[in-house]
Formats: sequence, structure tokens, C-alpha cells
Amino acid sequence: MNRNTEEGFSEGNLGSSHISPLLRKFLEGRKALCLIDGEHYPPVTEAALAGLQSAGVEIAGLVFLGGAEKVEDPAQSFEGYRVYGLNGEDEVMLNALGAALEEISPDAVVDLSDEPVLGYLKRFRIASRVLKKRCVYVGADFLFQPPEEAEVLQKPSIGVIGTGKRIGKTAVSIYTARLLKVNGFDPVIVCMGRGGPPEPDVVDGRKDDVSPEALIRVTERGHHAASDYWEDAILAGVVTVGCRRCGGGMGGNPFFSNVIEGARIANGLRQDFVIMEGSGPTLPPVRTDGNIVVLGAGQPLLDSVNMFGEYRILLSDLAIVTMCEEPTASEGKLEELTGRLREINPGLGVALTVFRPQPMVDISGRKVFYATTSGRPSVGSIVKHLEEECGCQVCGTSTSLGNRAQLRRDLDSGLEGCEVLLTEIKAASIDVAARKAAERGLETVFLNNNLKLVGGTVDDLDEAIISLCTGLRGGS
Repeated sequence: MNRNTEEGFSEGNLGSSHISPLLRKFLEGRKALCLIDGEHYPPVTEAALAGLQSAGVEIAGLVFLGGAEKVEDPAQSFEGYRVYGLNGEDEVMLNALGAALEEISPDAVVDLSDEPVLGYLKRFRIASRVLKKRCVYVGADFLFQPPEEAEVLQKPSIGVIGTGKRIGKTAVSIYTARLLKVNGFDPVIVCMGRGGPPEPDVVDGRKDDVSPEALIRVTERGHHAASDYWEDAILAGVVTVGCRRCGGGMGGNPFFSNVIEGARIANGLRQDFVIMEGSGPTLPPVRTDGNIVVLGAGQPLLDSVNMFGEYRILLSDLAIVTMCEEPTASEGKLEELTGRLREINPGLGVALTVFRPQPMVDISGRKVFYATTSGRPSVGSIVKHLEEECGCQVCGTSTSLGNRAQLRRDLDSGLEGCEVLLTEIKAASIDVAARKAAERGLETVFLNNNLKLVGGTVDDLDEAIISLCTGLRGGS
């Protein structure tokens, strides 16, 4: 009978121990930084390290993550290895990891730790920093690779990325493009969506027919006329390149997309600045000069600033938090969220914002039906704003643009007596809502969601965006 004695695990005597063949194949020939802890008996860890070396892995250093049950002095216990981090406090551990990544530049970080030293959230904190360094993070049964960042753009650029869906990322892209337009930039937005075109499609919001009637004709040809690139072109009045993607990884890589080709098309346009817009939490697979990350105040903190939300925050130069008002988010949650953002990325500017709707034409004195993707809690404040600031009468609402069956029911019961369908350009807004309004003889008016700064660490949102983009363009 084989016994896992100290002798059985000593270096050069691996006994019947083995490393998964798949891991051996993946790690062969790579330079590795290994994560270890003091809950494993040092000879056991030594045997695992020897097993990696026997698989052709170069062990360039170790990061000690903590645990004092079986290790008192990591440097002494693992003599002969370069050891970073000599106690298990979280910040010490993360700082040691950062220093090791910087000095060693490994090909892979290999996790030889486990509970209780590393729980799920700590592992994601580690993974976020490893991916930020464009390095692979691998453990016994997981492998995270940094999302693709194709070096294709030939113009100054910024990414607008998000930590989830339905948090207002497209509205932030539109706000950014409109702002850049009046401050000496000529931007083009490259979009990626789950309803994008089979080949990248260019729309000029200043010249092309982007009326509701034209968009209905687009849907009749079998295309998704509420795709983000149509929305951006119409509401920002800029040139957009529409792309598609399917699937999204935890770090943000799309499983399939034509975005890289879309970025190449942007290179050939006359516009001088590129906005690469993500899709939900999925990132454009194209390297940009900087990033704005969008978070929704209503998201659970577990999603927005933990897990791989932390990775997206680490990538970014400015954070815009949307929907920062009751009942979506309390003052206490906003304080916690701001603090967490600054903890993750200390140099990050944080803008707390709310959306305020702006119809694209005058609707004063008119009876409107309002359709949105916003959740029920925020509809009351939006309806109040529309009636007080736009002078209309809101006779009906639907929050179901993302649910076709429910949207049809809402329209059937709510359009009676209305003169205008006021809608965001989202989900089923064209093929269901605008078409139904046209059948009833109602006018369709598109709605832009403007950002209003209500707090955070930046004093002026417009100045923060312009300053960032000017710096990325390399001018003043």
C-alpha cells in the first residue's frame, strides 16, 4: 500500500502522485508563478512543485498567501525558491502578488492553495489582477485567460465597458459621443450586440434615414433595428459601426464576434476618435487607449465590484455609476460602492449619476405612452420628470421592452387615447412597439437618457470625460 509520507512526497520521489494530463500539456514549457499556503505540509507543496518541474514548467517564484498551521517561516520552508509575501493579510497578499507579477512576468499563475486560505471571492480578486497583467490563472480544475485585445485600431480610442446588462452603458456611450462632438472631436462608435448584423454595418446618424418608419422597414428585412448601433447613430447623431457577438466569458471575452473587422472598418472612416462599446459585461476584443466602466447602482455588489467586476474596474480610468437614487440604491449602498471602487483602483474617478429622459422632439401638451427597459422602481421618478419638465401627460407605461409577450399586452391595454409612443430604442421597441403604434396611427418619438451628476469624486462629469479623451488623443 502506498502511503503519503514525507519521504513519499520529497522532491525527486513523487511516488504515485500525478498532475492532470490536461494541466501538464497546457503548462509545459511555461514560466510559472505558484500560489502556496501554510495549510499544506511543506513536503506536499514541494512535491507538487517538483511535479510541475517534471512537466517542463519553470517555477520562477512563489507567493505565500497565508495559513500558519503547517508553515511558520515561508522563506525557510521553501528555501531555494523566490518567495513573495510572508504573512496572510489580504492587502499584503495582493501587494505581494502584484510585485511578483511585475518582477517575474510569468506566463501562468498556478494556484496550489485551497480553503480556508483561499475562498471564492479571494480567488476572483487574484484572478482579476492576474488577467489585468495579461497572464493566465490556472488551478486544479479551472483556467482563466485574459480576454482578447487585438491591436488593430489606428486612431485614439476609448472603451465603454460594463459590469452587467441594463445598466445604461449605451446611454453613457451616447452621452460621451455627443459631448465629444461639441468639443472638437469627430467620434465613431463601434458597437457589438446580440442582435448585430452578419457583416459590420455602417450607419451615419447625420445623413441616413433613421426615422421610425425606416427602422420598421429594417425589421421587415429580418434585421434587429433596435441594435445598439442604430440607437447610437440616432440619439448621438454620429457614425456607427454595428457588429455582432454571441456568448460572453467571465472575464469578458465574446465566444464569437465580428468586432475586430468592425474596428478595421473604423480605421478607414474619416472620423478621428473611436469609441468601442461593449455589450452587457462582454468586452470588445480590441485594445483601446483607455476605458470608462459603467456600473448600475441597483446591481448586487457581488456582481458589480466583486467577482470579475473587479477586473473591469482595474482596466478603467473613470467609473460612471448609473441610477443612483432611491428606491434603486440607498445612500449607504452608494457610499459602500464608491469606497469599494476606490479600494480596487485608487486613482479611479467615480461619478454617481441618474438618468433623465429627453424626448428627441417636443411632446409638450401631448398624451404619451412611455415604454422602457427600466425596472418598476425607477419608473415613477421618470414619469414625474417627463410630466414636469417636458409638459406631457403620461397615460400609460410599460417596463417590458425586453419581454415581447408582456409588451404586447401592455400596448393593447395602454395605447388607447394616447397620441405618442415615447420609447427607448431597445429590445422590442421597433418590431413590436413602433409597429403597433404605426398600426394605431400614433407617432413614435425616441427617447434619449441624459446623465446628471449627483455625487462621487469628480466635480464635473463633462470635464472628466473630455479631459480623459483629450489625454488619450494626445492633445489639449
